[in-house]
Amino acid sequence: MYDVMKGLLTITLSAACIVLAASCTGNSGKLKSFTPGEIWPDNNGVHINAHGGGILKVGKTYYWYGEHKTEGTAGNVAHVGIHCYSSRDLYNWKDEGIALAVTHDPESDIREGMVIERPKVIFNEKTGKYVMWFHLERDPQYIDGRTGIAVADAPQGPFTYIRCTRATPKSWPDNVTDFHKGPVAEGLQDVTNLLPDQDPDVVNTLGRDFEQGQHSRDMTLFVDVDGKAYHICSSESNTTLHINELTDDYLDFTGRYIRIFPGRRLEAPAIFIHDGRYYMMMSGCTGWAPNPGHSASAPSIWGPWEEMGNPCVGEGKETTFDSQSTFFITLDDGRVIYMGDRWRPENAIDGRYVWLPVEFNEDGSYSLRWQDSWSL
Repeated sequence: MYDVMKGLLTITLSAACIVLAASCTGNSGKLKSFTPGEIWPDNNGVHINAHGGGILKVGKTYYWYGEHKTEGTAGNVAHVGIHCYSSRDLYNWKDEGIALAVTHDPESDIREGMVIERPKVIFNEKTGKYVMWFHLERDPQYIDGRTGIAVADAPQGPFTYIRCTRATPKSWPDNVTDFHKGPVAEGLQDVTNLLPDQDPDVVNTLGRDFEQGQHSRDMTLFVDVDGKAYHICSSESNTTLHINELTDDYLDFTGRYIRIFPGRRLEAPAIFIHDGRYYMMMSGCTGWAPNPGHSASAPSIWGPWEEMGNPCVGEGKETTFDSQSTFFITLDDGRVIYMGDRWRPENAIDGRYVWLPVEFNEDGSYSLRWQDSWSL
């Protein structure tokens, strides 16, 4: 158990894990179902600590990477790093330790106290490297808007930090307009969010960040069927989503990208492909508080993307069942699992996970319904 996790809360959570495990396992002592929003014990009986995470399957093993949170409000910034777990069945997870650790070097981009969020890992078949991208803020006030990149030779790490960057500096998106290449509104500041009445296509946030690169905040990675990889992020002061193409080694941007849903103020993108169609889920921007989910689909990663409304159905839909999207897991048989987080900023270590099966509808949309317990 990590020193930062010691204390009364850890003891309480560990005890709760044991009770929960006893209630939903068979004679084997292993979990056999998902119980969204409940304590989820790892192989040590400790609540899984991998928030804002993503899944990578290597052979028959799934790896879960996420933010390692600590106790209290201080746990909302990074004090440990990126945690990794492994599983063969998605129910029972083995603690593989810290895949990418923060440092105490005051000059490092990933020193303790920075904001390190939403890590995602993909495997590059050409280089044989495991590549991690994550949202990085070198200032806890969220004024940096960068992405961090790290690599490893094994899925569980250790990952070596390479660098951080803004997205696609000195590049225009495929759907740029003449307006974007013109003047930027006078006094437009590089702040976390624009004012509610400020439209990015009126004040020209895209032009503002052309030289230094576009914002990259809430983000995810996606590898298409042809092996091309993409970085999807909330950009332009959290007002517009960008889909960025990555280089063949997955370590940089090619410079090609598109803007989608300009001015809609969406974050927490998660993406998957089903029957040849691309689907996305996002949330609104309401800080740590949950809000109604947003769904969209497209015939190509490059669009056109069409919004389809809130995919959640039934009681709890207005808060996405008290969760925020982070990732979709696509199983070998084509079934898809939604991964969401229940953030607890007043006590970050107590964040919970909401995993639900995705249902596909005849009209081409998809739905999420609450289930207290479910299995594959």
